[in-house]
Amino acid sequence: MTGFGTLSDGRAVDRITLSNGTLEVSLLTLGALIQDVRLAGVDFPLTLGGRSPRDYEGVMAHFGAIMGPVANRIRDARAEIDGRDYRFDANQDGLHTLHGGSAATHLKIWRVADRDETSVTFALDLPDGEGGFPGKRRIEATYALDGAALTLELRASTDAPTLINLASHGYWTMQPPGDWSGQRLRIAADRYLPTTDDNLPTGEIANVAGTPYDFRDEVTLDSGTAPKLDHNFCLADAPREMTEAARLTGPSGLSLTISTTAPGLQVFGFGSFEVEDDTIHGRPYPTFAALAFEPQHWPDAATHDAFPSILLRPGDVYEQRSRFAFTSGAD
Repeated sequence: MTGFGTLSDGRAVDRITLSNGTLEVSLLTLGALIQDVRLAGVDFPLTLGGRSPRDYEGVMAHFGAIMGPVANRIRDARAEIDGRDYRFDANQDGLHTLHGGSAATHLKIWRVADRDETSVTFALDLPDGEGGFPGKRRIEATYALDGAALTLELRASTDAPTLINLASHGYWTMQPPGDWSGQRLRIAADRYLPTTDDNLPTGEIANVAGTPYDFRDEVTLDSGTAPKLDHNFCLADAPREMTEAARLTGPSGLSLTISTTAPGLQVFGFGSFEVEDDTIHGRPYPTFAALAFEPQHWPDAATHDAFPSILLRPGDVYEQRSRFAFTSGAD
């Protein structure tokens, strides 16, 4: 573990690098985030990242981080839990809660609970009532290398009924970042959630057939003609065994396969902002520089009874496992 620098408020951020000779992954205590991923034989990072903690205080705040306690959106910044109404921070347009509001896990410094050369466990304790969320909660994130794959296990517990939906918000590219056009994408989902103009699910669970969101057969991406991508793809109606969810392949054959136990996968196309700062790629990131793949429960689940529940009760344990496996074009 080495020092990575300090945030503008003086908090120190450390970096932990895992390596097994095939894959090297650098992680930060800030947000338990993935800062850099290198595959042997590939001459560019496979994820987007910053060079200093200050880079993560602006538009890059969520890059690679563990989002929670409730990732994605909560409509009207409120939810009912066991008949009681709870209000949360309305940090999206003053109306809705996005990624936990002020209680967001990606804004916090996690502690290192355990580590060795190829794995690390980060831990975080959230106080009762922070950001409006009930319960004293313990969250853990364990990253481990397995050959050319990075595995992530997320766990959470609580002492009072609460809402939990954790997601890794990594941005991935299988070619040097400039525009994700030319890469090929497959998503193993036959349903998705249509959204409103402010990116909230409408409540409809729609079939992808006949829509621009049908990626069941591999699609070659073109940022000029692709649909807006900031949607949850419905993988299942509940958590399940580890199952392949998506595959992104670059022109050289370099590929990322994402498998997860989560029932949903949010896919975001990075089409609404740019990163002007220097980055681990040595240059700014334009729009469409990469794709974010976020294994998760479905967004705004507390509002929609038909969505998989994100209610966590005392004595139960929230668990999510995901695997990010890489194959070079030479394999």
